[in-house]
Amino acid sequence: MTNSSMGSISNPENEQNIIKTKPQGIQFIEYTKNSTLSYKTHQSIVLIITFLAYASYHAARKTTSIIKSSLDPQSQSPNDTLQSISLLSWLLGSGWAPFNGSNGTGLLGDLDLAFLFVYAIGMFFSGHIGDRMNLRVFLTIGMVGTGLFTSLFGVGYWANIHFFYYYLVVQMLAGLFQSTGWPSVVAVVGNWFGKSKRGLIMGIWNAHTSIGNITGSLIASYFLKYGWGWSMVVPGLMITIVGLLVFLFLPVDPESVGVDGDGDGDGDKSVEKIGAEVTKPLLSSKANIQKEKESPVGFIEAWKIPGVAPFAFCLFFAKLVAYTFLYWLPFYISHTAIDGEYLSDVAAGNLSTLFDVGGVVGGILAGHISDRLNARAITAASFMYCAIPALYFYRNYGHVSMTINIILMLITGMFVNGPYALITTAVSTDLGTHRSLRGNSRALATVTAIIDGTGSIGAAIGPLLTGYISTRSWSAVFTMLMVAAFVAGLFLTRLVVAEIASKWEDSRRGSISIRRSPLVEV
Repeated sequence: MTNSSMGSISNPENEQNIIKTKPQGIQFIEYTKNSTLSYKTHQSIVLIITFLAYASYHAARKTTSIIKSSLDPQSQSPNDTLQSISLLSWLLGSGWAPFNGSNGTGLLGDLDLAFLFVYAIGMFFSGHIGDRMNLRVFLTIGMVGTGLFTSLFGVGYWANIHFFYYYLVVQMLAGLFQSTGWPSVVAVVGNWFGKSKRGLIMGIWNAHTSIGNITGSLIASYFLKYGWGWSMVVPGLMITIVGLLVFLFLPVDPESVGVDGDGDGDGDKSVEKIGAEVTKPLLSSKANIQKEKESPVGFIEAWKIPGVAPFAFCLFFAKLVAYTFLYWLPFYISHTAIDGEYLSDVAAGNLSTLFDVGGVVGGILAGHISDRLNARAITAASFMYCAIPALYFYRNYGHVSMTINIILMLITGMFVNGPYALITTAVSTDLGTHRSLRGNSRALATVTAIIDGTGSIGAAIGPLLTGYISTRSWSAVFTMLMVAAFVAGLFLTRLVVAEIASKWEDSRRGSISIRRSPLVEV
């Protein structure tokens, strides 16, 4: 099969290499169409497949928070009545040893902590490996492994396993395979989308996190009545199936399928238009051809890329705030009287999803603003600083009425998750293709892993600290979160100053050009 839009890569030897690297599903579609797919069609496939992939990662990750009530039904809110406790016992039974004992809540917390720490550490290695092998294969292995160990957790239900360390080891291995996801999907998306509208595109695309959380919650809750094992096995099977779709259909980069951004992929050269950079790969065709000759960027070298360290440490504190809400917001809502009334655990869980809704809006807004301003650091820092008053108002006025609570929760979610989404997507991709790399494409997964891996350590520490601090004062928890948001913004200070200086210089050059233009015309 030939493709004249391949330019210099359309010789017989390269065509044979393309056939070897092109996913079988893409080959089948092209065979049935009897023509090659266009560049934009490949972009659409990439967005859809990576969206489904990471949504399934989050759906599998969310399941353990849903089954906690079945494993440890004795942990009730102070406002629960004897009737609600007896009803829950009738629905869920007496729990599952060893989690139904006096230290059951602590054991469940240990599972969360073990998962998050292995996930964070595994992230660094996953990015390093991802830049050294086929990302499609690497992502497939990660998803199938995640599905396997998520399901093995549920198998403990039918195998009647009551040994704590079985669940601990399974969760740690699930966290390890989960760490393959984020560096891989960001690297693939970065290979297909230019910088012009990357913030907006990735802001919309990043909704997969919230969609995955909501989907995982609904599926796990539905199957809970058949036994908590099903709540783990079904999402595990789902991510495995999506992993097979990834293997069959995901094109890692343009050169792997024999297209480039200068053509439409159907054999005709297209005329380049203003703004066409969004449909061009991040690297030139020449750089793409030489990809096999490039040496992957090392872990230490990636840390030295300008901007990586500040954004990584910023994300440490930003994710500390975001994941504290992810793990503790339903609990906080159920223990806080809103307009004088306490909500049930189910109602509190449903209400807490609005934080994710605000996060989706924040991610899209932050991406769009950073594109328009061409200033990632200014946008991220501004959102983090705005999160401070949002956190203050939610803590002090969220209890006044349900309407005020909803409004403040949406605003808080927007400012907390906005920079988190921006840094883990557009910023990571920008830095992974930084000009200091001189066109080397084999750094994107490593840079993404460094930034999100560092952030994931904060994601583990935040909920852990909250567990201890909340027993004394929730106001102290929110103070911790406000301080974390402030420190996150501080880490970007040098980059913010540099962006402001650049804007000022561009403005001066523009004004000088305008003043001189009449003379040129004369």
